Amino acid sequence: MNGVPLPALPAESVADPATEALDLAGLAEALRRSLPAGAQVRVEWHHPELGLGCGGEMGLPASVPARFRLHWAGPEGAQLAIEAAHPQPWPAGIESHWPVFARQLADAAVRLELAGRRIESLRRSERLQQALYEIADLAGSGRELQDMLRRLHAIVGELMYAENFYIALYDAHRQTMRFLYFVDQRDDWKNDPDQEIPVDDGENTLTMYLLRSGEAMRGPSAKLRARLGIPLSMFNGPDSADWLGVPMRRGDQVVGAIVVQGYHDDDLYSEDDRILLAYVAQHILVALDRHDAHEQLERRVAERTAELQHAVENLHAEVQERQRAQELQRALFSIAELSMTSATLERFYGEIHRVVGGLLYAHNFYIAMLSADGSMLEFPYSVDEYDSTRVSRKLGGGLTEYVLATGAPLLADRARIDALQREGKVRTFGSLAQCWLGVPLLHEGKVVGVIAVQSYSPDIVFTSRDQDLLTFVAYHIGSSLARKQAQDRLVQAHASLEQRVRERTRELAEANAELVEQIGERTSAERKLTHQAMHDALTGLPNRVQLLERLGRDIAQARSGPETCFAVLFLDLDRFKLVNDSVGHAVGDELLIEAGRRIVGAVRGGDVVSRLGGDEFAILAEHLEGPQMAMELGRRVLAALGAPVWVAGRELFPTASIGIAVWHPRYGSGEEMLRDADAAMYRAKGEGRDRCAMFDEAMREEATRTLDMESDLRRAIHAEAFEPYYQPIVRLGDGGQVGSEALLRWRHERRGVLAPGEFLDVGEDSGLIEQVDWLMYARVVADMARHPDTGYVAINVSPRHFRVPDFAHRLLGLLDAVGVSPSRLRIEITEVALLDDAPRTSEILNTLRARGILAQLDDFGTGFSALSYLHRFPIACLKIDRSFVSGLDGDAQASSVAVVRAIIALAGSLGIEIIAEGVETERQRERLMELGCEYAQGFLLGSPAPWAEALVSSFRRKPE
Repeated sequence: MNGVPLPALPAESVADPATEALDLAGLAEALRRSLPAGAQVRVEWHHPELGLGCGGEMGLPASVPARFRLHWAGPEGAQLAIEAAHPQPWPAGIESHWPVFARQLADAAVRLELAGRRIESLRRSERLQQALYEIADLAGSGRELQDMLRRLHAIVGELMYAENFYIALYDAHRQTMRFLYFVDQRDDWKNDPDQEIPVDDGENTLTMYLLRSGEAMRGPSAKLRARLGIPLSMFNGPDSADWLGVPMRRGDQVVGAIVVQGYHDDDLYSEDDRILLAYVAQHILVALDRHDAHEQLERRVAERTAELQHAVENLHAEVQERQRAQELQRALFSIAELSMTSATLERFYGEIHRVVGGLLYAHNFYIAMLSADGSMLEFPYSVDEYDSTRVSRKLGGGLTEYVLATGAPLLADRARIDALQREGKVRTFGSLAQCWLGVPLLHEGKVVGVIAVQSYSPDIVFTSRDQDLLTFVAYHIGSSLARKQAQDRLVQAHASLEQRVRERTRELAEANAELVEQIGERTSAERKLTHQAMHDALTGLPNRVQLLERLGRDIAQARSGPETCFAVLFLDLDRFKLVNDSVGHAVGDELLIEAGRRIVGAVRGGDVVSRLGGDEFAILAEHLEGPQMAMELGRRVLAALGAPVWVAGRELFPTASIGIAVWHPRYGSGEEMLRDADAAMYRAKGEGRDRCAMFDEAMREEATRTLDMESDLRRAIHAEAFEPYYQPIVRLGDGGQVGSEALLRWRHERRGVLAPGEFLDVGEDSGLIEQVDWLMYARVVADMARHPDTGYVAINVSPRHFRVPDFAHRLLGLLDAVGVSPSRLRIEITEVALLDDAPRTSEILNTLRARGILAQLDDFGTGFSALSYLHRFPIACLKIDRSFVSGLDGDAQASSVAVVRAIIALAGSLGIEIIAEGVETERQRERLMELGCEYAQGFLLGSPAPWAEALVSSFRRKPE
């Protein structure tokens, strides 16, 4: 068919073959454009070099009227197939001439593709040969190793994609590996070419598998790890889309590996690339060996040359080293000596500056101290290039104040200072420093000042060694109060050292030994400070910090060992405040010391006894067999404490209450165990003191209920959910109501109306009861204002109100605000309020009495009932306690009658009213009338009720 002319086709449907690129990928499109519009063409080929491929597509059904199917053996055995289709019949001439044209064009494309690939192969061979020449030249070029490796990297990059490239050397005998060269776009790990990394049998990475197996690998790193069972870890680096690694062998031994990888394309490397890289790897190994041999030769020459100057250089180095050691030694001992020899602090500061200036840059140096009241920052010593004087100032937000606040050294360059300013943590005073170093000055564990140096030049910076030195200097300044104790030892050590320096220059090892001795003394002092920070100053026992640290370790160990059992015993001396108040704090301190000795003597050897503060101790008992063992330990401690003790000429009988909390997985910290042990201790006190109580679930539930009650109480205060209930006070003679007692009630959102007994303890402990009382007082005064003709109202006043100086003025202010006469209000107080702070209580009661508010003494007869305070305080009424009234018709009738008769007689003689509380039976009312009691209250006479109900009841009881 060659030589047959093609028929003419429409210009819009025929492409010019001269303008088409004859490549297999675009062959189908070129053929399609040579057919009428709407035609579709598909080309398929198969060849050992070209592989199996296709181009174009067929979307028309097989039944279209116009379709070609060609299949033939092309050039060099290539199998070719072409299929063409058109939805309309072919134009005249196409069926006979177009297949010939298509075959010719396809054959030509195959030939061009094969020729191009062979040309590319030749070019690659030429590049490889050139690369091998360059590698051989590099081996003998005398370049530095890293420079040579960078050039080797560039050569490999000319042969294949090698943006991510590394060389690893492996010593199977020593089980070490070195990353001689490492460049990666994503992995920011920095290699040290000289670092030998130990590896073991468990080392599991792609690189180690390659080094141990000697097997070249390529493919996505995630798939390689999955195939080899290698987990992803920080030692693998980021996963790559394609990974190629080949071993470097010296004989049969694998001595290294070369790896290239890419992060974007998953088919980046071919089998040819693997063969090429393996071939290049051996030449790179030869180059490395030649480079090592060259370096070894140069080292041997250098060593031979160095031997000629070895003796002189050693002598010169030894002299310089001794001079440097003597200079440092002299400076350190000068600092230590200054704390003992300086006559004044000003001279001490100046000498410190001179010594520090000999060790580091200290042209700008100052010492800042807090004033006695802690409000000012003073500068007793300052030398500066720009700020010639530093005047005292109020505390602000400077770098010096930052060190004072944090209590930690601060080393800051300009960038760090700017960052602190942007964060609002500091602001600068004076000239701007390029680098600033400050350390705190401590005295008795408190930060009292700062010592600082600074640089105004960016070329001068301070290091952590400078920070350590300044910290050492600051320690000596803060330790000036203790220098008398160490003076003799330091003077003797300094004199001995100066003697040895003057007599002869000893070996450097001896000088270093002396330096270590001084550092040991400093370490000993630091240990002493640490001991003081972790122990109680009075008893020498571990303090709360050390106990919590030990508890934290036990809790951490207990979580990994379920069988562990330990407990915390919280101990509080009974009535210790009475000892302090009666015989003084000095005797109290002796008692605490003796108590600590007895507790230590009663516990086991491994138990920790700690003083938490005041009269509180705690015992950490470890390795217990069970809770009963902790209870036995507590009883043993109580027995030891119970023996009489003579302190300051007095015989005392100390007792204690102990609460025990045993380890449970619910505890997350030592504070929680101490909290529960403390709660159990209060249970022991409540049960009568001098006993042990174990924290249990009932206590936990009670604590939870108390916490919930406190939360409810706070919400109720916000919602003003409290209201007064009024119980009438009547004349026994005619039943007429003369007044009422306002009783607190809480209208709880879930539990309904609650009496004070259900929440008063929680209110007292949390301090919320004062807010509740004032809400109650405001409601009572408002009710009185609305009903002006209902007699007086008595309100209950807690003793804590008498500790507030403005209580009387605030109460009178409530009455004045709504126009209620003070004579209509009475306050009821207990005997405890009279005894708590007698002068202040008397002043408040007299202030109220002067305005018409009378005071009634509640629960009379149950407390001290001292007659003296009936004369000292303006008491207008006594209320006979219900315990005596209930006895008027009970088994103790005779004794109750005698007590009531005595109280009535006493009140009558003093002109004081009497009100009997708790009248519940007709018999009690009759007996009280017989004894001469005029007023009473109780359920028989009227129950507590809101104002409206109480008002109706009072009208019903009102005599005709």
